[in-house]
Amino acid sequence: MSDLAARGLGWVEQLEAVPSAITIGKFDGVHIGHRRILEQLRAIAEAEGLVTTVVTFDRNPLEVVRPDRAPLPLVSLRHKVELLHDAGADRVIVVPFTAETAAQPAEEFSERVLFDGLGARVLLVGDDFRFGHRGAGDAAMLRRHAEPRGARVESIDDICFADGRRVSSTWIREALGLGRIQEANAMLGRRHLLRGDVVRGFQRGRALGYPTANLGTPVEGFVPADGVYAAIARVDAGAFPAAVSIGDNPTFDGVAAKTVEAYLLDVDLDLYDRPIELELIDFVRPMHRFESLDELVAQMGRDVDRTRELVAAATT
Repeated sequence: MSDLAARGLGWVEQLEAVPSAITIGKFDGVHIGHRRILEQLRAIAEAEGLVTTVVTFDRNPLEVVRPDRAPLPLVSLRHKVELLHDAGADRVIVVPFTAETAAQPAEEFSERVLFDGLGARVLLVGDDFRFGHRGAGDAAMLRRHAEPRGARVESIDDICFADGRRVSSTWIREALGLGRIQEANAMLGRRHLLRGDVVRGFQRGRALGYPTANLGTPVEGFVPADGVYAAIARVDAGAFPAAVSIGDNPTFDGVAAKTVEAYLLDVDLDLYDRPIELELIDFVRPMHRFESLDELVAQMGRDVDRTRELVAAATT
Protein backbone atom coordinates (compact mmCIF):
# COMPACT_ATOMS: atom_id res chain seq x y z
CA MET A 1 0.00 0.00 0.00
CA SER A 2 1.35 3.42 -0.95
CA ASP A 3 1.72 6.24 1.55
CA LEU A 4 -1.17 8.04 -0.12
CA ALA A 5 -3.42 4.99 -0.09
CA ALA A 6 -2.67 4.50 3.59
CA ARG A 7 -3.93 8.06 4.18
CA GLY A 8 -7.21 7.25 2.44
CA LEU A 9 -6.53 9.25 -0.71
CA GLY A 10 -7.80 6.64 -3.12
CA TRP A 11 -8.49 9.22 -5.83
CA VAL A 12 -4.81 9.55 -6.69
CA GLU A 13 -4.24 8.46 -10.27
CA GLN A 14 -1.83 5.66 -11.09
CA LEU A 15 1.05 5.52 -13.52
CA GLU A 16 0.08 4.52 -17.05
CA ALA A 17 2.36 4.85 -20.06
CA VAL A 18 0.29 6.74 -22.66
CA PRO A 19 1.73 9.37 -25.01
CA SER A 20 1.74 12.46 -22.85
CA ALA A 21 2.68 16.12 -22.56
CA ILE A 22 3.95 16.49 -19.00
CA THR A 23 4.87 19.23 -16.59
CA ILE A 24 6.09 18.73 -13.03
CA GLY A 25 6.11 20.94 -9.95
CA LYS A 26 4.65 21.78 -6.54
CA PHE A 27 1.83 23.93 -7.98
CA ASP A 28 0.90 25.24 -4.55
CA GLY A 29 -2.26 27.29 -4.90
CA VAL A 30 -2.55 26.68 -8.67
CA HIS A 31 -2.27 30.44 -9.21
CA ILE A 32 -2.45 32.40 -12.48
CA GLY A 33 1.16 31.56 -13.34
CA HIS A 34 0.47 27.84 -12.93
CA ARG A 35 -2.68 28.16 -15.00
CA ARG A 36 -0.72 29.79 -17.81
CA ILE A 37 1.65 26.81 -17.76
CA LEU A 38 -1.33 24.47 -18.03
CA GLU A 39 -2.67 26.49 -20.96
CA GLN A 40 0.67 26.13 -22.73
CA LEU A 41 0.85 22.41 -21.94
CA ARG A 42 -2.70 21.75 -23.08
CA ALA A 43 -2.13 23.61 -26.35
CA ILE A 44 0.85 21.35 -27.07
CA ALA A 45 -1.09 18.23 -26.09
CA GLU A 46 -4.10 19.06 -28.25
CA ALA A 47 -1.93 19.93 -31.26
CA GLU A 48 -0.06 16.61 -31.03
CA GLY A 49 -2.75 14.26 -29.74
CA LEU A 50 -1.17 13.80 -26.30
CA VAL A 51 -2.59 13.45 -22.80
CA THR A 52 -2.15 16.59 -20.66
CA THR A 53 -0.41 15.32 -17.51
CA VAL A 54 0.71 17.11 -14.34
CA VAL A 55 3.13 15.47 -11.92
CA THR A 56 3.10 16.94 -8.43
CA PHE A 57 3.84 15.90 -4.85
CA ASP A 58 1.73 15.05 -1.83
CA ARG A 59 3.60 17.68 0.19
CA ASN A 60 6.16 20.41 -0.26
CA PRO A 61 9.54 18.62 -0.57
CA LEU A 62 10.92 21.01 2.05
CA GLU A 63 8.73 19.25 4.64
CA VAL A 64 11.09 16.28 4.21
CA VAL A 65 14.47 17.82 3.38
CA ARG A 66 14.25 21.11 5.35
CA PRO A 67 11.17 21.01 7.61
CA ASP A 68 12.31 24.17 9.42
CA ARG A 69 11.93 26.09 6.16
CA ALA A 70 8.75 24.47 4.83
CA PRO A 71 5.92 26.98 4.31
CA LEU A 72 2.30 26.23 5.08
CA PRO A 73 0.45 25.18 1.90
CA LEU A 74 -2.02 27.53 0.25
CA VAL A 75 -4.44 24.70 -0.51
CA SER A 76 -4.94 21.13 0.62
CA LEU A 77 -3.70 18.29 -1.57
CA ARG A 78 -7.24 17.33 -2.49
CA HIS A 79 -8.08 20.89 -3.49
CA LYS A 80 -4.86 21.19 -5.50
CA VAL A 81 -5.77 18.14 -7.56
CA GLU A 82 -9.25 19.56 -8.19
CA LEU A 83 -7.79 22.90 -9.29
CA LEU A 84 -5.27 21.26 -11.63
CA HIS A 85 -8.04 19.33 -13.34
CA ASP A 86 -10.11 22.53 -13.58
CA ALA A 87 -7.09 24.23 -15.18
CA GLY A 88 -6.96 21.65 -17.97
CA ALA A 89 -5.03 18.61 -16.75
CA ASP A 90 -6.31 15.26 -18.03
CA ARG A 91 -4.18 13.41 -15.47
CA VAL A 92 -2.75 14.52 -12.15
CA ILE A 93 -0.11 12.16 -10.79
CA VAL A 94 0.62 12.69 -7.09
CA VAL A 95 4.05 11.42 -6.06
CA PRO A 96 4.44 10.65 -2.33
CA PHE A 97 7.49 12.69 -1.30
CA THR A 98 9.45 10.73 1.30
CA ALA A 99 13.08 10.47 2.34
CA GLU A 100 13.42 7.73 -0.29
CA THR A 101 12.00 10.05 -2.94
CA ALA A 102 14.46 12.77 -1.94
CA ALA A 103 17.34 10.31 -2.31
CA GLN A 104 16.25 8.99 -5.70
CA PRO A 105 18.70 9.87 -8.49
CA ALA A 106 17.26 12.23 -11.08
CA GLU A 107 18.06 9.80 -13.92
CA GLU A 108 16.09 7.04 -12.23
CA PHE A 109 13.08 9.29 -11.62
CA SER A 110 13.03 10.56 -15.20
CA GLU A 111 13.25 7.07 -16.69
CA ARG A 112 10.98 5.15 -14.30
CA VAL A 113 8.31 7.81 -13.80
CA LEU A 114 8.34 10.31 -16.65
CA PHE A 115 9.31 8.22 -19.67
CA ASP A 116 8.58 4.56 -18.90
CA GLY A 117 5.86 5.15 -16.29
CA LEU A 118 3.90 7.96 -17.94
CA GLY A 119 4.93 7.90 -21.59
CA ALA A 120 6.38 11.40 -21.83
CA ARG A 121 6.60 12.70 -25.39
CA VAL A 122 6.90 16.38 -24.44
CA LEU A 123 8.19 17.73 -21.13
CA LEU A 124 7.43 21.37 -20.31
CA VAL A 125 9.78 22.70 -17.62
CA GLY A 126 11.40 25.94 -16.56
CA ASP A 127 15.04 26.60 -17.35
CA ASP A 128 15.73 26.74 -13.59
CA PHE A 129 13.87 23.48 -12.91
CA ARG A 130 15.69 21.06 -10.58
CA PHE A 131 14.71 17.59 -9.36
CA GLY A 132 16.14 14.36 -8.00
CA HIS A 133 18.76 13.83 -5.32
CA ARG A 134 20.51 17.11 -4.45
CA GLY A 135 18.72 18.77 -7.37
CA ALA A 136 21.03 17.07 -9.88
CA GLY A 137 18.32 16.82 -12.54
CA ASP A 138 17.64 19.77 -14.82
CA ALA A 139 16.28 20.57 -18.27
CA ALA A 140 19.58 19.68 -19.94
CA MET A 141 19.59 16.23 -18.34
CA LEU A 142 16.01 15.64 -19.41
CA ARG A 143 16.91 16.57 -22.98
CA ARG A 144 19.71 13.98 -23.00
CA HIS A 145 17.24 11.30 -21.95
CA ALA A 146 14.42 12.53 -24.18
CA GLU A 147 16.18 12.71 -27.55
CA PRO A 148 16.99 8.97 -27.92
CA ARG A 149 13.33 8.23 -27.15
CA GLY A 150 11.98 10.62 -29.75
CA ALA A 151 10.70 12.95 -27.04
CA ARG A 152 11.57 16.59 -26.46
CA VAL A 153 11.82 19.17 -23.67
CA GLU A 154 10.34 22.65 -24.03
CA SER A 155 10.81 25.69 -21.82
CA ILE A 156 8.04 27.38 -19.91
CA ASP A 157 7.46 30.98 -20.87
CA ASP A 158 8.57 33.38 -18.14
CA ILE A 159 5.20 34.99 -17.54
CA CYS A 160 2.78 36.44 -15.00
CA PHE A 161 4.46 39.47 -13.55
CA ALA A 162 2.74 42.15 -11.48
CA ASP A 163 4.45 45.42 -10.53
CA GLY A 164 7.73 44.00 -11.78
CA ARG A 165 7.53 40.94 -9.51
CA ARG A 166 6.87 37.39 -10.62
CA VAL A 167 3.64 35.93 -9.27
CA SER A 168 4.48 33.16 -6.82
CA SER A 169 3.01 31.09 -4.02
CA THR A 170 5.38 32.88 -1.63
CA TRP A 171 4.03 36.29 -2.60
CA ILE A 172 0.44 35.04 -2.17
CA ARG A 173 1.24 33.75 1.31
CA GLU A 174 2.76 37.13 2.16
CA ALA A 175 -0.40 38.92 1.00
CA LEU A 176 -2.70 36.60 2.95
CA GLY A 177 -0.49 36.93 6.03
CA LEU A 178 -1.10 40.68 5.89
CA GLY A 179 -4.83 40.38 5.21
CA ARG A 180 -4.48 41.67 1.63
CA ILE A 181 -7.20 39.41 0.26
CA GLN A 182 -7.86 41.24 -3.01
CA GLU A 183 -4.15 41.16 -3.85
CA ALA A 184 -3.99 37.43 -3.13
CA ASN A 185 -7.18 36.73 -5.06
CA ALA A 186 -5.86 38.59 -8.10
CA MET A 187 -2.77 36.36 -8.16
CA LEU A 188 -4.78 33.20 -7.52
CA GLY A 189 -7.24 34.04 -10.27
CA ARG A 190 -10.09 33.13 -7.91
CA ARG A 191 -11.20 33.79 -4.34
CA HIS A 192 -9.02 32.26 -1.65
CA LEU A 193 -10.87 29.32 -0.11
CA LEU A 194 -11.07 27.87 3.38
CA ARG A 195 -12.76 24.53 3.91
CA GLY A 196 -13.79 22.51 6.93
CA ASP A 197 -16.55 20.77 8.82
CA VAL A 198 -18.70 22.79 11.20
CA VAL A 199 -18.13 21.90 14.87
CA ARG A 200 -19.65 23.09 18.12
CA GLY A 201 -17.95 26.12 19.62
CA PHE A 202 -18.61 28.14 22.77
CA GLN A 203 -21.88 29.46 21.24
CA ARG A 204 -21.04 32.99 22.35
CA GLY A 205 -22.08 34.35 18.96
CA ARG A 206 -25.55 32.85 19.30
CA ALA A 207 -25.96 34.47 22.70
CA LEU A 208 -25.04 37.83 21.13
CA GLY A 209 -27.49 37.43 18.26
CA TYR A 210 -24.89 36.36 15.69
CA PRO A 211 -24.72 32.55 15.60
CA THR A 212 -21.55 31.41 13.87
CA ALA A 213 -20.43 28.26 12.09
CA ASN A 214 -17.10 27.22 13.59
CA LEU A 215 -14.67 25.35 11.34
CA GLY A 216 -13.03 22.35 12.95
CA THR A 217 -9.29 21.83 12.72
CA PRO A 218 -7.33 21.37 10.62
CA VAL A 219 -8.82 23.96 8.28
CA GLU A 220 -8.13 23.31 4.61
CA GLY A 221 -6.39 26.29 3.06
CA PHE A 222 -3.91 28.92 4.26
CA VAL A 223 -5.53 30.82 7.13
CA PRO A 224 -4.87 34.55 6.65
CA ALA A 225 -4.14 37.27 9.20
CA ASP A 226 -6.39 37.70 12.21
CA GLY A 227 -9.37 39.90 11.51
CA VAL A 228 -12.88 40.05 10.09
CA TYR A 229 -13.46 39.25 6.42
CA ALA A 230 -16.31 39.46 3.94
CA ALA A 231 -16.93 36.11 2.29
CA ILE A 232 -19.34 33.85 0.49
CA ALA A 233 -20.18 30.71 2.44
CA ARG A 234 -21.09 27.64 0.43
CA VAL A 235 -22.99 24.85 2.15
CA ASP A 236 -25.31 22.12 0.88
CA ALA A 237 -28.25 24.52 1.25
CA GLY A 238 -26.71 27.12 -1.07
CA ALA A 239 -24.39 30.13 -1.09
CA PHE A 240 -24.77 33.01 1.38
CA PRO A 241 -22.90 36.21 2.28
CA ALA A 242 -20.89 35.67 5.44
CA ALA A 243 -18.87 37.71 7.92
CA VAL A 244 -15.84 35.59 8.86
CA SER A 245 -13.88 36.09 12.08
CA ILE A 246 -10.33 34.72 12.25
CA GLY A 247 -8.34 34.89 15.46
CA ASP A 248 -8.44 34.09 19.15
CA ASN A 249 -11.47 36.19 20.18
CA PRO A 250 -9.51 38.72 22.29
CA THR A 251 -12.64 40.09 23.99
CA PHE A 252 -13.15 36.73 25.71
CA ASP A 253 -10.67 35.20 28.13
CA GLY A 254 -9.48 31.63 27.82
CA VAL A 255 -9.62 31.36 24.02
CA ALA A 256 -6.05 30.47 23.12
CA ALA A 257 -6.40 28.67 19.80
CA LYS A 258 -6.88 30.50 16.52
CA THR A 259 -10.42 29.93 15.25
CA VAL A 260 -12.27 30.44 11.98
CA GLU A 261 -15.97 31.14 12.36
CA ALA A 262 -18.56 32.46 9.93
CA TYR A 263 -21.84 34.28 10.49
CA LEU A 264 -24.10 33.56 7.50
CA LEU A 265 -26.27 36.58 6.70
CA ASP A 266 -30.04 36.34 6.25
CA VAL A 267 -30.32 32.62 6.98
CA ASP A 268 -30.62 30.38 10.02
CA LEU A 269 -29.31 26.87 9.35
CA ASP A 270 -28.22 23.94 11.47
CA LEU A 271 -24.76 23.31 10.01
CA TYR A 272 -23.21 21.12 12.69
CA ASP A 273 -21.10 18.28 11.27
CA ARG A 274 -21.67 19.54 7.71
CA PRO A 275 -18.95 20.74 5.33
CA ILE A 276 -18.59 24.45 4.57
CA GLU A 277 -16.50 26.47 2.12
CA LEU A 278 -15.61 30.10 2.69
CA GLU A 279 -14.60 32.18 -0.34
CA LEU A 280 -12.84 35.25 1.05
CA ILE A 281 -13.68 38.49 -0.74
CA ASP A 282 -12.04 41.28 1.26
CA PHE A 283 -10.67 42.36 4.62
CA VAL A 284 -13.15 44.23 6.81
CA ARG A 285 -11.16 45.14 9.93
CA PRO A 286 -8.41 43.90 12.26
CA MET A 287 -9.22 42.04 15.47
CA HIS A 288 -9.81 44.20 18.54
CA ARG A 289 -10.44 43.69 22.23
CA PHE A 290 -13.65 45.45 23.25
CA GLU A 291 -14.24 46.80 26.74
CA SER A 292 -17.87 45.65 26.84
CA LEU A 293 -20.21 43.23 25.09
CA ASP A 294 -22.35 46.18 23.99
CA GLU A 295 -19.38 47.63 22.10
CA LEU A 296 -18.69 44.24 20.54
CA VAL A 297 -22.30 43.75 19.43
CA ALA A 298 -22.41 47.24 17.92
CA GLN A 299 -19.22 46.56 15.98
CA MET A 300 -20.54 43.19 14.79
CA GLY A 301 -23.56 45.02 13.37
CA ARG A 302 -21.24 47.35 11.45
CA ASP A 303 -19.21 44.32 10.27
CA VAL A 304 -22.36 42.72 8.88
CA ASP A 305 -23.33 45.91 7.06
CA ARG A 306 -19.86 46.23 5.53
CA THR A 307 -19.83 42.56 4.58
CA ARG A 308 -23.16 42.96 2.82
CA GLU A 309 -21.77 45.88 0.81
CA LEU A 310 -18.56 44.07 -0.18
CA VAL A 311 -20.30 40.85 -1.20
CA ALA A 312 -22.89 42.76 -3.22
CA ALA A 313 -20.16 44.71 -5.02
CA ALA A 314 -18.24 41.50 -5.78
CA THR A 315 -21.22 39.57 -7.11
CA THR A 316 -23.05 42.17 -9.22
